Amino acid sequence: MLGLKYLKNVSTLKLEENRCNGCGMCAVVCPHNVFAIEDKKAVIKDIDLCMECGACELNCPTEAIAVKSGVGCAAAVISSAVKGAGGSCDCGYDSDDSKASGCC
Repeated sequence: MLGLKYLKNVSTLKLEENRCNGCGMCAVVCPHNVFAIEDKKAVIKDIDLCMECGACELNCPTEAIAVKSGVGCAAAVISSAVKGAGGSCDCGYDSDDSKASGCC
């Protein structure tokens, strides 16, 4: 990918390194290159690259990875692209207010 950042400090991605067996599936399936394998264990290189798609969690054989996929702005962008309609990230934006009260 292009190394584009998602949103700073909002990712729900968690890695339990003690459960990792170093298989590298997370690094293989991650579309944004969030993971690397170092010293036979997965590490998160840059959590802000995570768009919370859930591919890493679904493919981790030891359940060392958790992420709330299908939430927030990434889900809205993907959903709107698939459905061909505008999406909402449900971040609490009030159209009468000039600021978003949530993640955006």
